[in-house]
Amino acid sequence: MKTKIMAEDGKQEIFITREFDLPLSLLFKAYTDAEIVEQWMGNKVLKMECKPHGGYQFETKDKQGNVLFRANGVIHEFLPEKRITRTFEMENTSFPVQLEYLTFEQLSAETSKLTIHIVYKSVTDRDNMLKLPFAQGINMAHNRLQEIVSKLK
Repeated sequence: MKTKIMAEDGKQEIFITREFDLPLSLLFKAYTDAEIVEQWMGNKVLKMECKPHGGYQFETKDKQGNVLFRANGVIHEFLPEKRITRTFEMENTSFPVQLEYLTFEQLSAETSKLTIHIVYKSVTDRDNMLKLPFAQGINMAHNRLQEIVSKLK
């Protein structure tokens, strides 16, 4: 997998890193442009306020209109092409709100790196998240991000 997950035993955090064959500006846009987010995440973006104290909300429904997944959060820090600090909450699950630090880094004119540091309420919550197909899911999403955003170059 190109997306790497590092989870140290006994800690309530994980680190996700991925290098992309994308300029920094396009990688950042992939996380902040609602139209692009919908394409690679596969969720409908209900709200996307990219600013300090802004918020966001994603949703997926089945063909009958039933909500299968809904997540939301508050953006605490928004530094274009540098960093987004936000909360992330999956509604109607037992998982509590988590804190995410997304750091965007230019490696060259055509490559960039994303580091996501996620802090969970407890080690148990973090471990329960890792029991899900979390790593495979984020790797697949990042592969779609790379494919979709590459066409915008």
